[in-house]
Amino acid sequence: MIGLSTYAYLWRWSQQNPEPMSLEQMLEDTRELGVELFQICDYPPLQTMTSGELIRIKDAADDLGLTLELGTRGIAPEHLLKYLDLAEQLGSSLVRSMVKVGDGEPAVTEAPWLLADVVQEFGRRGVALGLETYEQIPTADLVRIVEAVGDESLGIVLDPGNCVAALETPNDVIDRTAPYVNNLHVKDFAFSRRDGWVGFTYAGAPLGQGLLDYDHMVAQVRPAERGLNQVIEHWLPWTDNIAETIRLEQQWTQHNVKFLRSKAA
Repeated sequence: MIGLSTYAYLWRWSQQNPEPMSLEQMLEDTRELGVELFQICDYPPLQTMTSGELIRIKDAADDLGLTLELGTRGIAPEHLLKYLDLAEQLGSSLVRSMVKVGDGEPAVTEAPWLLADVVQEFGRRGVALGLETYEQIPTADLVRIVEAVGDESLGIVLDPGNCVAALETPNDVIDRTAPYVNNLHVKDFAFSRRDGWVGFTYAGAPLGQGLLDYDHMVAQVRPAERGLNQVIEHWLPWTDNIAETIRLEQQWTQHNVKFLRSKAA
Protein backbone atom coordinates (compact mmCIF):
# COMPACT_ATOMS: atom_id res chain seq x y z
CA MET A 1 0.00 0.00 0.00
CA ILE A 2 1.18 3.53 -0.79
CA GLY A 3 1.19 5.89 2.17
CA LEU A 4 2.01 9.45 3.12
CA SER A 5 3.84 10.58 6.24
CA THR A 6 3.84 13.71 8.35
CA TYR A 7 7.28 14.16 6.73
CA ALA A 8 5.46 14.75 3.43
CA TYR A 9 3.67 17.66 5.14
CA LEU A 10 6.56 18.92 7.25
CA TRP A 11 6.47 22.56 6.13
CA ARG A 12 2.69 22.64 6.03
CA TRP A 13 2.26 21.73 9.70
CA SER A 14 5.37 23.55 10.89
CA GLN A 15 5.26 26.77 12.89
CA GLN A 16 6.81 28.60 9.90
CA ASN A 17 3.41 28.26 8.25
CA PRO A 18 1.15 31.08 9.52
CA GLU A 19 -1.78 28.64 9.23
CA PRO A 20 -0.27 25.24 10.09
CA MET A 21 -2.24 22.19 9.01
CA SER A 22 -3.88 20.12 11.69
CA LEU A 23 -3.51 16.36 11.74
CA GLU A 24 -7.11 16.04 10.58
CA GLN A 25 -6.35 18.29 7.61
CA MET A 26 -3.36 16.13 6.68
CA LEU A 27 -5.61 13.08 6.79
CA GLU A 28 -8.18 14.79 4.57
CA ASP A 29 -5.52 15.83 2.05
CA THR A 30 -4.16 12.27 1.99
CA ARG A 31 -7.62 10.96 1.13
CA GLU A 32 -8.07 13.62 -1.57
CA LEU A 33 -4.90 12.30 -3.22
CA GLY A 34 -6.44 8.82 -3.28
CA VAL A 35 -3.94 7.45 -0.75
CA GLU A 36 -5.17 4.98 1.88
CA LEU A 37 -2.38 5.03 4.49
CA PHE A 38 -1.01 7.78 6.72
CA GLN A 39 2.00 7.44 9.02
CA ILE A 40 2.02 9.84 11.97
CA CYS A 41 5.77 9.98 12.36
CA ASP A 42 7.81 12.11 14.81
CA TYR A 43 4.75 14.25 15.47
CA PRO A 44 5.16 15.62 19.04
CA PRO A 45 1.52 16.66 19.63
CA LEU A 46 0.50 12.99 19.48
CA GLN A 47 2.13 12.24 22.84
CA THR A 48 0.06 14.81 24.73
CA MET A 49 -3.32 14.13 23.15
CA THR A 50 -6.17 13.23 25.47
CA SER A 51 -8.21 10.06 25.04
CA GLY A 52 -10.94 12.15 23.45
CA GLU A 53 -8.53 13.68 20.96
CA LEU A 54 -7.16 10.27 20.02
CA ILE A 55 -10.68 8.97 19.50
CA ARG A 56 -11.38 11.95 17.23
CA ILE A 57 -8.28 11.18 15.12
CA LYS A 58 -9.20 7.49 14.90
CA ASP A 59 -12.78 8.32 13.91
CA ALA A 60 -11.56 10.80 11.28
CA ALA A 61 -9.24 8.19 9.77
CA ASP A 62 -11.99 5.58 9.78
CA ASP A 63 -14.46 7.95 8.12
CA LEU A 64 -11.89 8.68 5.40
CA GLY A 65 -11.02 5.01 4.91
CA LEU A 66 -7.42 5.54 6.04
CA THR A 67 -5.10 3.10 7.75
CA LEU A 68 -2.80 4.68 10.34
CA GLU A 69 0.79 3.88 11.31
CA LEU A 70 2.89 5.55 14.01
CA GLY A 71 6.50 6.65 14.27
CA THR A 72 8.72 7.69 17.18
CA ARG A 73 12.37 7.58 18.26
CA GLY A 74 14.23 5.64 20.92
CA ILE A 75 14.20 2.12 22.38
CA ALA A 76 13.57 2.78 26.06
CA PRO A 77 10.97 0.12 26.97
CA GLU A 78 8.57 2.49 28.73
CA HIS A 79 8.57 4.81 25.72
CA LEU A 80 7.94 2.02 23.23
CA LEU A 81 5.14 0.61 25.39
CA LYS A 82 3.53 4.05 25.47
CA TYR A 83 3.55 4.05 21.68
CA LEU A 84 2.19 0.53 21.67
CA ASP A 85 -0.77 1.82 23.69
CA LEU A 86 -1.17 4.68 21.22
CA ALA A 87 -1.03 2.22 18.33
CA GLU A 88 -3.84 0.19 19.85
CA GLN A 89 -5.98 3.27 20.40
CA LEU A 90 -5.45 4.43 16.80
CA GLY A 91 -5.70 1.02 15.16
CA SER A 92 -2.10 1.06 13.94
CA SER A 93 -0.41 -2.26 13.20
CA LEU A 94 3.11 -0.77 13.02
CA VAL A 95 5.28 1.52 15.10
CA ARG A 96 8.50 2.85 13.58
CA SER A 97 11.31 3.79 15.93
CA MET A 98 15.06 4.46 15.83
CA VAL A 99 18.01 3.34 17.92
CA LYS A 100 19.06 6.77 19.15
CA VAL A 101 22.63 7.43 20.27
CA GLY A 102 23.36 9.66 23.27
CA ASP A 103 20.91 12.02 25.02
CA GLY A 104 20.45 9.54 27.85
CA GLU A 105 19.40 6.75 25.51
CA PRO A 106 20.43 3.14 26.26
CA ALA A 107 23.72 1.99 24.75
CA VAL A 108 23.46 0.24 21.39
CA THR A 109 24.94 -2.90 22.99
CA GLU A 110 21.95 -3.01 25.35
CA ALA A 111 19.41 -2.92 22.54
CA PRO A 112 18.81 -6.68 22.06
CA TRP A 113 17.94 -7.46 25.68
CA LEU A 114 16.01 -4.21 26.14
CA LEU A 115 13.91 -4.98 23.09
CA ALA A 116 13.33 -8.69 23.74
CA ASP A 117 10.43 -8.38 26.21
CA VAL A 118 9.01 -5.27 24.54
CA VAL A 119 8.86 -6.97 21.16
CA GLN A 120 7.06 -9.95 22.65
CA GLU A 121 4.42 -7.58 24.01
CA PHE A 122 4.13 -5.95 20.58
CA GLY A 123 3.58 -9.38 19.09
CA ARG A 124 0.93 -10.30 21.66
CA ARG A 125 -1.01 -7.19 20.71
CA GLY A 126 -0.58 -7.68 16.96
CA VAL A 127 1.63 -4.65 16.33
CA ALA A 128 4.96 -4.73 14.49
CA LEU A 129 7.97 -2.67 15.54
CA GLY A 130 10.35 -1.38 12.87
CA LEU A 131 13.77 0.17 13.54
CA GLU A 132 14.80 2.67 10.89
CA THR A 133 18.11 2.77 9.06
CA TYR A 134 19.97 6.00 9.66
CA GLU A 135 23.45 7.40 10.07
CA GLN A 136 23.90 7.17 13.84
CA ILE A 137 24.06 3.38 13.83
CA PRO A 138 25.82 1.25 11.20
CA THR A 139 23.42 -0.85 9.19
CA ALA A 140 25.36 -3.99 10.10
CA ASP A 141 24.75 -3.23 13.80
CA LEU A 142 21.05 -2.65 13.18
CA VAL A 143 20.78 -6.00 11.41
CA ARG A 144 22.62 -7.69 14.30
CA ILE A 145 20.12 -6.25 16.78
CA VAL A 146 17.17 -7.59 14.80
CA GLU A 147 18.84 -10.99 14.40
CA ALA A 148 19.74 -11.16 18.11
CA VAL A 149 16.15 -10.45 19.17
CA GLY A 150 14.95 -13.02 16.66
CA ASP A 151 11.25 -12.15 16.83
CA GLU A 152 9.10 -11.78 13.73
CA SER A 153 7.40 -8.74 15.29
CA LEU A 154 10.66 -6.78 14.98
CA GLY A 155 11.93 -5.62 11.60
CA ILE A 156 13.64 -2.75 9.83
CA VAL A 157 12.15 0.39 8.34
CA LEU A 158 14.28 0.89 5.25
CA ASP A 159 15.25 4.45 4.33
CA PRO A 160 18.47 4.07 2.33
CA GLY A 161 19.10 7.78 1.92
CA ASN A 162 19.65 8.31 5.65
CA CYS A 163 22.87 6.32 5.81
CA VAL A 164 24.84 8.30 3.24
CA ALA A 165 26.02 10.62 6.03
CA ALA A 166 27.87 7.62 7.50
CA LEU A 167 29.42 6.86 4.08
CA GLU A 168 27.19 3.85 3.47
CA THR A 169 25.93 3.58 -0.08
CA PRO A 170 22.14 3.29 -0.46
CA ASN A 171 22.24 0.04 -2.41
CA ASP A 172 24.48 -1.59 0.21
CA VAL A 173 21.96 -0.60 2.87
CA ILE A 174 19.14 -2.05 0.76
CA ASP A 175 20.98 -5.32 0.23
CA ARG A 176 21.93 -5.76 3.91
CA THR A 177 18.47 -5.10 5.27
CA ALA A 178 16.18 -6.57 2.59
CA PRO A 179 15.22 -9.80 4.42
CA TYR A 180 14.25 -7.90 7.57
CA VAL A 181 12.34 -4.93 6.14
CA ASN A 182 8.79 -4.48 7.42
CA ASN A 183 8.18 -0.91 6.17
CA LEU A 184 9.62 1.39 3.51
CA HIS A 185 10.24 5.12 3.71
CA VAL A 186 10.42 6.25 0.11
CA LYS A 187 12.19 9.50 -0.68
CA ASP A 188 14.69 10.50 -3.34
CA PHE A 189 17.87 12.46 -2.68
CA ALA A 190 20.72 14.12 -4.55
CA PHE A 191 23.94 16.07 -4.13
CA SER A 192 24.36 19.55 -5.54
CA ARG A 193 27.40 21.81 -5.53
CA ARG A 194 27.26 24.78 -3.19
CA ASP A 195 27.95 28.28 -4.46
CA GLY A 196 31.57 28.68 -5.45
CA TRP A 197 31.90 24.90 -5.70
CA VAL A 198 32.80 24.77 -2.01
CA GLY A 199 31.33 21.48 -0.84
CA PHE A 200 27.96 19.90 -1.50
CA THR A 201 24.39 20.05 -0.30
CA TYR A 202 22.73 16.68 0.22
CA ALA A 203 18.98 17.13 0.07
CA GLY A 204 15.76 15.71 -1.25
CA ALA A 205 14.54 15.42 -4.81
CA PRO A 206 11.28 14.34 -6.44
CA LEU A 207 11.14 10.58 -6.92
CA GLY A 208 12.92 9.47 -10.08
CA GLN A 209 15.02 12.63 -10.26
CA GLY A 210 17.69 11.79 -7.70
CA LEU A 211 20.04 8.97 -6.71
CA LEU A 212 17.59 6.48 -5.20
CA ASP A 213 17.68 3.25 -7.19
CA TYR A 214 14.00 2.57 -6.62
CA ASP A 215 13.86 -0.39 -8.99
CA HIS A 216 16.74 -2.09 -7.16
CA MET A 217 15.08 -1.47 -3.80
CA VAL A 218 11.81 -3.00 -4.95
CA ALA A 219 13.58 -5.96 -6.56
CA GLN A 220 15.44 -6.73 -3.33
CA VAL A 221 12.69 -6.05 -0.81
CA ARG A 222 9.66 -7.23 -2.87
CA PRO A 223 7.11 -5.04 -1.02
CA ALA A 224 4.09 -6.09 -3.09
CA GLU A 225 4.82 -9.78 -2.63
CA ARG A 226 5.39 -9.37 1.11
CA GLY A 227 2.56 -6.93 1.75
CA LEU A 228 4.82 -4.08 2.87
CA ASN A 229 3.70 -0.48 2.87
CA GLN A 230 5.65 2.24 1.05
CA VAL A 231 5.45 5.56 2.87
CA ILE A 232 6.35 8.76 1.04
CA GLU A 233 8.58 11.29 2.81
CA HIS A 234 10.46 14.40 1.66
CA TRP A 235 13.73 16.14 2.36
CA LEU A 236 12.53 19.42 0.91
CA PRO A 237 14.91 22.31 1.73
CA TRP A 238 13.62 25.71 2.73
CA THR A 239 13.24 28.10 -0.20
CA ASP A 240 12.99 31.88 -0.10
CA ASN A 241 9.63 31.94 1.69
CA ILE A 242 7.01 29.70 3.25
CA ALA A 243 4.50 30.09 0.42
CA GLU A 244 6.96 28.81 -2.19
CA THR A 245 8.16 26.03 0.10
CA ILE A 246 4.59 24.86 0.68
CA ARG A 247 3.84 25.02 -3.05
CA LEU A 248 6.82 22.77 -3.75
CA GLU A 249 5.87 20.40 -0.95
CA GLN A 250 2.41 19.96 -2.45
CA GLN A 251 3.94 19.48 -5.90
CA TRP A 252 6.44 16.89 -4.67
CA THR A 253 3.73 14.98 -2.82
CA GLN A 254 1.51 14.79 -5.89
CA HIS A 255 4.46 13.82 -8.10
CA ASN A 256 5.66 11.10 -5.74
CA VAL A 257 2.22 9.54 -5.41
CA LYS A 258 1.96 9.40 -9.21
CA PHE A 259 5.48 7.95 -9.45
CA LEU A 260 4.73 5.07 -7.09
CA ARG A 261 1.44 4.35 -8.80
CA SER A 262 3.16 4.24 -12.18
CA LYS A 263 5.68 1.74 -10.82
CA ALA A 264 2.91 -0.44 -9.42
CA ALA A 265 0.95 -0.45 -12.68
